[in-house]
Amino acid sequence: MSLKFSEEANSKLEVLYGRYPSKQPVILAALHLAQKEFGDLRDEVIEVVAKTLDLSKAHVFGVVTFYTMFRRQQGGTTTIRVCTNVACMLRDGYDVLAAFENKLGLKRGESNADFSLVEEECIAACANAPAVVCGTKYFLDVTPEQVDEIVDFLKSNPHPESEVC
Repeated sequence: MSLKFSEEANSKLEVLYGRYPSKQPVILAALHLAQKEFGDLRDEVIEVVAKTLDLSKAHVFGVVTFYTMFRRQQGGTTTIRVCTNVACMLRDGYDVLAAFENKLGLKRGESNADFSLVEEECIAACANAPAVVCGTKYFLDVTPEQVDEIVDFLKSNPHPESEVC
């Protein structure tokens, strides 16, 4: 059985095609839709996106592997993104990341059924470094000691609302 986008996804893509002179600028939206529909962006899914947008598989693969928000394999229910860019690094972002690794039993880039742990290049919260984001919820000025509390919160709220805490 070959994969294909649902009618709903195709309808969304059709609307987007009308905004641009070619299908190529729709690639990020198509990848988000594909990841939502298929759960990840494995090779078969990349091929679907490439065919849908009339792009090469290599081009689509390059985009998928460039951005950290795309998964090549199934992820956990909740994705935790820990920033380790300059501001966060200088304020112990790597210690925060290590605390998440220890608490979850995962290394950066790994997943289990509940969580995916991602080392993020930047989440645009430098003034409150180190920062962690889950969905649209930011955790600011995070210390390694707060990691247990954050994980416990996320276990009971796997898709937290967008509010700053």
